[in-house]
Amino acid sequence: MSNYPHIQSLSTELSQTNSESDGTLELTSMIVNAALDRKGDNIVVIKVSEVSYLADYFIIITGYSNVQVRAISQAIAQKVEQDRELYPLGVEGQRESSWILMDYGDVIVHILKPEEREFYNLEAFWSHAERVDILSLLN
Repeated sequence: MSNYPHIQSLSTELSQTNSESDGTLELTSMIVNAALDRKGDNIVVIKVSEVSYLADYFIIITGYSNVQVRAISQAIAQKVEQDRELYPLGVEGQRESSWILMDYGDVIVHILKPEEREFYNLEAFWSHAERVDILSLLN
């Protein structure tokens, strides 16, 4: 697990109550690992199901250039399509590629360049939600 020192590790325990949440957590893990394959940095997973009806999990990923942000997005889409035969319900920001949002229903992915991530500060906005220990999601 020490291969990813740039990941924010938190000591939150995950609680599974049914196979649906297991499937959502599996999708979350798949997305995190696909992002890491494209050197996504500072990955944060927030469990928002207790505080919002929007999704179960938000994944926030930093990419350091428009090209890297796009590459992370493409790697996620390919992996999820290949392994789960699942397509995003919507994708926003691909043209600009400074912030790409991918909506998989129960999982929403935000891939941002550092400037956008700092400006919008999604972690602070969702600070009342539970953070997930990323190390528990790594393959």
